[in-house]
Amino acid sequence: MTDATQLDQLCINTLRTLSIDAVQQAKSGHPGTPMDAAPTAYCLWQRFLNTDPEDPLWPNRDRFVLSSGHASMLLYGLLYLSGVKAVGPSYTEAGRLAVTLEDIQRFRQAGSRCTGHPEYGWTSGVETTTGPLGQGVAASVGMAIAERWLASTYNRPGYELFTHKVYALCGDGDMMEGVSSEAASLAGHLKLANLCWIYDDNHISIEGPTPLAFTEDVGARFRSYGWRVIGVADANNLALLTAGYDTFLKTWDRPTLIIVQSHIGYGAPHKQDSEAAHGEPLGIEEVRLAKEFYGWDPDVYFKVPDAVPRCFREQMGRRGANLHAAWEKLFIAYRRQYPDLASQLGHIESRNLPDCWDSALPNFPTDAKGLSTRDASGKVLNAIAAKIPWLLGGAADLAPSTKTHLSLEFAGEFQAPGEAGDYRGRNFHYGVREHAMCAISNGLSLSKLRPYAASFLVFSDYARGALRLGAMMGIPVITIWTHDSVYMGEDGPTHQPVEQLVSLRAMPGMMVLRPADANEVVEMWRVIMPLKDRPVCLVLSRQALPTLDRTRYAPASGAARGAYVLAGMAHQHPEALLLATGSEVALCIAAYEQLMSEGIKVRVISMPSWDLFEGQSQSYCEQVLPPGITARVAVEAASRFGWERYTGLGGRIIGIDSFGLSAPGSVAARHFGFEIAPIVAATKAQINHSTLRQ
Repeated sequence: MTDATQLDQLCINTLRTLSIDAVQQAKSGHPGTPMDAAPTAYCLWQRFLNTDPEDPLWPNRDRFVLSSGHASMLLYGLLYLSGVKAVGPSYTEAGRLAVTLEDIQRFRQAGSRCTGHPEYGWTSGVETTTGPLGQGVAASVGMAIAERWLASTYNRPGYELFTHKVYALCGDGDMMEGVSSEAASLAGHLKLANLCWIYDDNHISIEGPTPLAFTEDVGARFRSYGWRVIGVADANNLALLTAGYDTFLKTWDRPTLIIVQSHIGYGAPHKQDSEAAHGEPLGIEEVRLAKEFYGWDPDVYFKVPDAVPRCFREQMGRRGANLHAAWEKLFIAYRRQYPDLASQLGHIESRNLPDCWDSALPNFPTDAKGLSTRDASGKVLNAIAAKIPWLLGGAADLAPSTKTHLSLEFAGEFQAPGEAGDYRGRNFHYGVREHAMCAISNGLSLSKLRPYAASFLVFSDYARGALRLGAMMGIPVITIWTHDSVYMGEDGPTHQPVEQLVSLRAMPGMMVLRPADANEVVEMWRVIMPLKDRPVCLVLSRQALPTLDRTRYAPASGAARGAYVLAGMAHQHPEALLLATGSEVALCIAAYEQLMSEGIKVRVISMPSWDLFEGQSQSYCEQVLPPGITARVAVEAASRFGWERYTGLGGRIIGIDSFGLSAPGSVAARHFGFEIAPIVAATKAQINHSTLRQ
């Protein structure tokens, strides 16, 4: 064995034993995959991954995604041994490593950077939050798309600013989850040659050997998707691994899947293929036996030989630093020759908006017939996209229905280069793949582009895993959900959303917006675009809604505060409050006019966003919803759940507590009581009850 080979093995075994010790000390976690995949990851990081540990946010760095998030200690070991520096607001200590040995010793404990599964924004070097299997590989497709788009849009002859690759390490669980199949299918269609998934085929999952439930030919499946498939027969053979990665780098016309054959907990033969090695710590005796097998002192914990971090610095660190320095020099010259393009890249990296981004937003005239909020949003989206070239996206095969196709002459279609489009296109075609669409959008946003994704509101259920991770990461993905209620009509209860709206409101960090008319749509987009740290669900109608007369009612600008008095502000002591969102606001306005004609003083409050409203001052909230006015009626064509916080327990909520109805939209609405008469009657009843209580 040569000195270099011995040093490689020393580094690999250090990764393994750090994982063993961290999991054992935490009495929680999974040491098996970090043990068997250590050579695979080590070979990639040391010989191929182009990233600078001194600056883990360098725009042209290669991305490494640990989709098998349960193997998080493998990533933490790599970050520590590579000396990746800490960046970002979550760190307060200057010059700190992203992961310290103390963090590893406190694996899975409060405050440690080594959380149970990798968390983006908390630990530098973690490119995306992973844990729910399939999410990491699906997000990696978004990262690969982002590189293709950035390269095609901003690279110029002699200025290859974007050339990075995207690697994702995944396992059997990732391959079983449906979202990975959706994403892989699209990646093959798009011929993303910059994307490499490394499948750690260790033949075991939590319940036992994978043949219990998983016997398909994964390689054949990926070949059918249009991927190049490479087999590595032994995870411990660095020469075979190197050849596999080299083949990926030479593949120019398709993504690559490298299938690496390994054994869970490899290195301690008595533990191979055992559930314990994957699902729980090894135990003190097995830890000793594994360390002895690796030639490690079984009585020493968290041992890091000096030669190991030095080896990482001299190989991966030096390569990354040199590439980064050359890139910075190139970008200086690029900025001189292409100042406008360089300025755009600066805005992308900082997530800042260009000046006058909203200068062309439409102002919709009063119109009793009006238009749907999805139509209004389509017009606004195109006006904004004309000013922000990195605003891009698409729908899950529903762009004509969601009105999310960019009709700008220069927008184009994002496709593998050919007659149908090229990688400069800003219109994405996701096919019927809602979950992958939203996970891919997370990857696009993590690459600092500004993506939007769209479908019908009821199908947000199909994308919930990715939506939740986007909210957890605090990334500004825009999701546009149309056909927002039973008003969509004849398709019936399978397509009519009821509980989706409140379920999205319940998601921490997710902003939900449901505008009432075209001009509220404009104001909602004014709220959306400056956001940097949270995703948005914009919920829109299929049916036309009246464009309200803003000379008669309050300006739409009030919508930016989440809730505002739309009508009846002049009444210092209204007898009742009518609260509504979206299409039901116009119903409340009609009820208001009837009640006023009868001498009953009421207010109409449009509440497009509970999230925004609850961020306002107490004095503003009490101005909109005076505490002394207990006669309240909330109207929303969705689940009643949650409205009690605004109506009080004695208030009336006109909503839906069942699934929808197969009928034309107007018939369905009438069936559930969304008409003027029931609102007027409920308001009068509330006033009477309030008077009796007094």
